[in-house]
Order: sequence, then structure tokens, then C-alpha cells
Amino acid sequence: MKRREFITLLGGAAAAWPLAARAQQPAMPVIGILAAPAPPYAEFVSAIRRGLSESGFVEGHNVAIEFRWAEGQLDRLPALAADLVRRQVAVIVTMGGTAPLAAAQNATSTIPIVFHMGADPVRLGFVRSFNRPGGNVTGISLLQVEMAAKRLEVLRELVPAAKIIGLLTNPTNSNVEIVVPDLHATAGALGLDVVVGYASSQSGLDGAFESFVRGGVQALLVDADAVLFSRLQQINALATRHSVPTMYVSRLYVEAGGLMSYGASITDAYREVGVYAGKILKGSHPADLPVLQPTKFELVINLKTAKSLGLTIPQTLLVAADEVIE
Repeated sequence: MKRREFITLLGGAAAAWPLAARAQQPAMPVIGILAAPAPPYAEFVSAIRRGLSESGFVEGHNVAIEFRWAEGQLDRLPALAADLVRRQVAVIVTMGGTAPLAAAQNATSTIPIVFHMGADPVRLGFVRSFNRPGGNVTGISLLQVEMAAKRLEVLRELVPAAKIIGLLTNPTNSNVEIVVPDLHATAGALGLDVVVGYASSQSGLDGAFESFVRGGVQALLVDADAVLFSRLQQINALATRHSVPTMYVSRLYVEAGGLMSYGASITDAYREVGVYAGKILKGSHPADLPVLQPTKFELVINLKTAKSLGLTIPQTLLVAADEVIE
């Protein structure tokens, strides 16, 4: 072979080597995030990214993230879930309660799903058990529904004279069939009456608070719900306008001007979701990852809001509070 022919052949092979090497490199895995509420959910997405980084995955470096936001329109979730399945994402993360999880579970029985929810996933039939969830689904449950009774007890300690308690909930949330009867039973045992207000929109919120006024509600519980959470500013404003002491499920309501919250840290729970997604990318199967539950609950009180409502926070609650916002 002539030297020039050899160099030409070598050059052609050398040019082909990088292409071949690139072709052999595995594609970057993609995590699909299916979310019920409208943005912003920036703090929670940041928490997911932190969890992923703890598992060795950094967005844009060795993992990609694609978002599918329903923007509060739950009927869009099935199509958005189907789109992620067609995209062949490696993991689907659901944000915003049971609706996105149901949509994802209906869309695929093979792609791993990591959920974040406030309800009991066993009670609702999403997994077989907490320890051995089975199938392609696992995640973290904050047990917000089960904590409603505890929130009622704390609220009663703050407003001991209150005999009529309001519950603000979303009628489209599958938890309603559990939350409403449970709260009626708990309140009845304490000698309290419950007025339920339903809302899934701004006009619905106005109507719900009007029903609270008509019903003589003296204190209010806001249910764990993604749609309600996306409207926390309006809910806080209505609670202030009607001068009704209100207990929330998350400190984020209180940081935005709400009176009081009791529950697990939602942000830390989303970090755990990121950790689980990372474990699955490394080869873990959802069926072998137990459904996580929070171990620490926090009581947060906004003193400024309490003063505007003319309330004096009992010393027992101030001592028990994990944080007091002044």
C-alpha cells in the first residue's frame, strides 16, 4: 500500500472513531415531572434537584428534566402523562397530590413513578403496602389527611371558645371522601360542628367563605390540596378579610401571611423524592423502595397575623412552636 493511500485510510478511520465513540455513549436519562398545579413550584423543584444531586445526578450534566404542568386543569393530566410515556422518560415524578399519580399510573405500568402526596397511598389503592409497594410506584406520603385531627386539636387550643369549625377543601380531590367524614367524626367527639366549604377556583373560594360566614364559622382548617395551595395568597387574604383564625397544612402559607400551620416539611419531602428518583436511575426498582413517611412535624405561628386578628397565642403553643414569625 502506498504511503498516501495509508494516510488517507488512517485519516478516514480516525475521523470515524469519535463518531463511533459518541454513538456508543448512553443517552442522558430523562426525568419527567408531571404536576397538577400551576407554577411557580420553584422551591419544590429545587428540592428535587438537591435530592438528585445527593444521588449523584446533576441536571444538564448526567440527567435531563422535562416538565408537564397541568396549570390547575386536572383534566389535562392524562394527556400530559401519555406524552411523557411517548417520550420514554426514565422516571416520572408526580407533584400535587393524587391526581397526577393516578394519571401517570393509568398511562404506564412499566416506567417507574415516584410520587409526593399528602394522603395514605395504601388506603387509596396506589400501592400494596408502605414497606413493599409493589408494581412501578413508590414515593413519600406526608399523611396530611391523617393529621387533620391533630390540626383541629391545635386550632381548638388557640381558639377554645370556637364551637363551629370550617373546612375548606377541593371537591375534585379524591381525599374528600375520607377527609370530610373523618373530620366530622373527630369534631363530633369534641362537641364541635363542622361547616364544609368547597372550592377549586377563585369564584369557588369566594363562595366557600360566604358559606363560612352564613354558617357562623369561628375557626377554619384548610385541607391539603394542590389546587388550594396554588391559591394560597387568595385564601390568606380571604381569611384576613373575614377575621377567621385559620390553620394550614404547610408553613409556606404562614410565611405568606397565614396564621398557623402544622405538618411535615413539604420541601424536605420533595428532596426525598429527588433522592428516590436518583436511586431508580442507578438501578433500584420502585417495588423494593418503601414508601417514605415524615418523622418530624413542625408547628409554625405568625405573631403579626395573630395580632391583626386580635388573638393572644397561648404560652403552651409558643413553647411548642418550631418557629414563630414576628
